Amino acid sequence: MVIKQIDLPMVMKDLYGDKVLYSSRPSYTFNPWLQPEEHQSNLLSARELLIAQMPVVVHKATVTDKTEALFNEVGFEMPRGFRTYETREEYEQVLREAVSKGEKVFFQYAHEESLVPGDKYVVPREKFLALNNKSILDQWTKGKYLPKREVVAVETFETSVFEWTLPFVIKPGDEHPTAGGYGVMICYTKEDVTKAIERVQQAEGTSQMIIEQFITPVKNYCVQYAYREGGDPEFIGSSHQITEKYGKYRGNIIDHDIPQEVIEVGLDIMKNGIAAGYIGIAGFDLLVDAAGDIYAIDLNFRQNGSSSLLLLDSVLNGEYKKFLAYYSNGDNEKFYNTILEEVKLGYLFPLAYYNGDYKEDNGFPSRFICIWHGDEAEVEARVKAFEAILKG
Repeated sequence: MVIKQIDLPMVMKDLYGDKVLYSSRPSYTFNPWLQPEEHQSNLLSARELLIAQMPVVVHKATVTDKTEALFNEVGFEMPRGFRTYETREEYEQVLREAVSKGEKVFFQYAHEESLVPGDKYVVPREKFLALNNKSILDQWTKGKYLPKREVVAVETFETSVFEWTLPFVIKPGDEHPTAGGYGVMICYTKEDVTKAIERVQQAEGTSQMIIEQFITPVKNYCVQYAYREGGDPEFIGSSHQITEKYGKYRGNIIDHDIPQEVIEVGLDIMKNGIAAGYIGIAGFDLLVDAAGDIYAIDLNFRQNGSSSLLLLDSVLNGEYKKFLAYYSNGDNEKFYNTILEEVKLGYLFPLAYYNGDYKEDNGFPSRFICIWHGDEAEVEARVKAFEAILKG
């Protein structure tokens, strides 16, 4: 087997430079709108490991010999220079030590300022928060491309929501980060509205909510761009998002046939973010409806779930590429061996493997983030068979 250095047209280090540490996991502090299970957060810590080529904070279970074996099977060396943690205390200590050594941090999700001062972010914390605040999307779109929407104080939310005609979408309108559809409440029925009201009432620390027109999409694009200081914004690709009825994110499929008009809308938004001081990768969720109108429903000035999918496009086989995630049903050895077989056959590309056996057998369920690639019909057949095996 020939092992080689990753040779990609762009990696994160190209954008963020030297003396920068990257963290992809959410903070350990409470967030009413983003409460992934701890193992999921630890898995996310390594999601961008292959496209980083810079220091990344990763959980120890994501950089075991199993991960290295999977990477080696697709011809890539295990990345070096990562920094590991197991506990909250260790994770936070890694961040403090980075700051004390004069490094800056690029967070996927903003952390508390008491842990890392705002001026130690690559994009200063207050600016980073503003760029990712859903209530002020109009600042970054210059009032264009938006569905009808209303930002209301949480105290008046229950009254305001009944003035809208179903269906509509409810989102948090503050600086709490969200991801993967967490915090997004699509209301089709009065029962959905009742559930949304109950959830908002339980969301401690939220000051305002967004009520937004529901757009029926013909296409749901995630367009991504990159900007390095002194350069020009670059379109790095697009995928269409796999979401379920109520907005929960399930994955992405690469899309090489994206209308130029959609690319230009995203570029317009990216330029507005750059003018405000943004550096790095950003991804925007743009919907196209039956009339051909383009709507920006979410702006993420940070790495996105499918950033690795797009940056690795040139080294993956075939035209069909699908970004997905899996977790073990309890038999970690079977889970790993099933993954390894598909990787060896050349249809499955590993991005992150969270090893539930890193301390003891079946210590917790293993998890895996990956890209399927090849011919669409064959890939979908293999996905179906693979998932059937995992379900037993």
